[in-house]
Amino acid sequence: MNVKIVADSSANLPALAGIAYASVPLKILAGEKEYVDNAALDTEQMVSAMEAYQGRSGTACPSVGEWLEAFGDADYVFTIAITSNLSGSHNAAVQAKDMYEEMHPDRHVCCLDSLSTGPEMVLIAEKVRELVDAGLDFDSIEAQVREYMKKTHLLFSLESLENLAKNGRVSKVVAKAAGILGIRVVGKASDVGTLQQMHKCRGEKKALATILEEMEKHGFTGGRIRIAHGLNENGAKEMLKVIEAAYPNVEATIVPFTGLCSFYAERGGIMVGFEG
Repeated sequence: MNVKIVADSSANLPALAGIAYASVPLKILAGEKEYVDNAALDTEQMVSAMEAYQGRSGTACPSVGEWLEAFGDADYVFTIAITSNLSGSHNAAVQAKDMYEEMHPDRHVCCLDSLSTGPEMVLIAEKVRELVDAGLDFDSIEAQVREYMKKTHLLFSLESLENLAKNGRVSKVVAKAAGILGIRVVGKASDVGTLQQMHKCRGEKKALATILEEMEKHGFTGGRIRIAHGLNENGAKEMLKVIEAAYPNVEATIVPFTGLCSFYAERGGIMVGFEG
């Protein structure tokens, strides 16, 4: 099969080895400035600029045309988008699917709403690749990956809530208190694709221990984990050490946030995608 995986840039996945793959960029908007979340983006510079910027900011999803262009000439396409509860990216992918299948009646597109972001999207993309490599047909891949998505989860720890407050996701009072008191928020992507705050932890060490506790509550017993971080490689490595101390045989990767996750999770943020 001529198969391609296309994910939006909230996956922090510019490339995926072993299969045709494309990343479609979201945009980060700060006044008149637009940051395109692609390989050319200087994420650290963007984060520093956003920390200094006091005006209105936000994000924009990929257009239908950008999704459609990313499909290329693949016979079968699997799209993976940030949760539809936070962005119109998945809806744009669905519109692109309809146009593509109308133009090419013998081709098919499966649009997957991750109900999440970041590392959980990576797990989904890797599962699609695994099923393609196993030689399954399009319908079987779609059915099995949708079943797999019921078993994947995302947990996160945030050091700063400033951009979430600016966008009305949390109250400014909560964001200010977190900054002054050194509190880290631990939360998850809920089953309906909202980002849910669960714990307020004093310091990173407590936050990382809390993430492992929540992983276990969600059925984690070892296996595949994907960690992403916002200019916080040391924290990500500590997170992995905490997990490996309890589960020595995990299969893990650590990557930095690209633009979209850097905007919302900010400097110091950590996300963990895992199988439950």
